[in-house]
Amino acid sequence: MLGRLRERYQRAMRPLGEVLARTGITPNMITVLTVLLAGVAAYLFYVGNLMMGLVFMILTVVLDMFDGAVARAAGLSSPFGATLDHTLDRYTEFLFMFGLMAGPVGPTGIGWWPVTAGDTFVPWFWGYVALFGMIMASFTRAKAESVGGVERCTVGVAERQEKLLLQFAGILLLALPPTNVWMDVLNLLPNIVHDIFVALQVTNILTLCVVMVAVLSHITVLQRLLYTREHAPASLGPAAATEEK
Repeated sequence: MLGRLRERYQRAMRPLGEVLARTGITPNMITVLTVLLAGVAAYLFYVGNLMMGLVFMILTVVLDMFDGAVARAAGLSSPFGATLDHTLDRYTEFLFMFGLMAGPVGPTGIGWWPVTAGDTFVPWFWGYVALFGMIMASFTRAKAESVGGVERCTVGVAERQEKLLLQFAGILLLALPPTNVWMDVLNLLPNIVHDIFVALQVTNILTLCVVMVAVLSHITVLQRLLYTREHAPASLGPAAATEEK
């Protein structure tokens, strides 16, 4: 949905892109730098510093807008650059979620794998479901446009921007309030509702937001498949037909 604003912020960032282009910085350099910043964010999440991790997460997202602006301003847009950008975007998504799944270090002293409930900000199960959904939403779009013959398959209830905003909100609402906001809400609900969420390990607001990311991502996959069925050509070309599984 927020993807509809893409043309507006691209126009707004063009002057910055022109300034950066004059420095000799290339779009691919910026793209690689976003992954490095995402790695810093992941480490900060791992050690339990949610707010500083969020700062680097936002820096990563903002910097990711610059590579396209520089490419357009300097006339450096290329198929490889676009492929690199889309590929490394998936790595940044992985790093953000992995940092939240891996940290902070729990009472066992082991931070790289959740040993007991409460060791991590986000339980590994929900983190992996969300990650797979985000990757599959991008994969479905790529296949719809390359193999399915759809010109542009950006439909869906949630694109990357909405998913990132949900994660930002979850991190802020977990880090800033003095109490566990989500558990405060659950304690006001009937016991059966409380027990269901606890059994599913959805015991903080960030995990709830990640669950929402997971659900919206898989709904987006379904929407893109249905859109492709309606808008794809009636038959595949010879080259595409050879790729059928």
